[in-house]
Amino acid sequence: MTPKDKSKAYEEIARIFEISNESAKYFLNHVQKSFKVERPPHKLILEFVAKQKYEYQPTPYDVASAMKEGGIWDFALGSPPPALEDEEDIYQ
Repeated sequence: MTPKDKSKAYEEIARIFEISNESAKYFLNHVQKSFKVERPPHKLILEFVAKQKYEYQPTPYDVASAMKEGGIWDFALGSPPPALEDEEDIYQ
């Protein structure tokens, strides 16, 4: 993001992942909420995501975990969200 670029972090996330602005806001907020106390700013999350060249949209927790592992935001993570199970597994 260049200094001339006046777009918000959520607008850039929306563009990168081709999602709505509302979904991008939700994504950024949940990356922040993945950390216990100290939460990274949206701009830092955007800079990290932009450098990763994700081929798909990762979960907010995956981004938070990668930020911690990479030393970008070295603060304690909360518990990972519960894994979603496929419905077909329930009926087998």
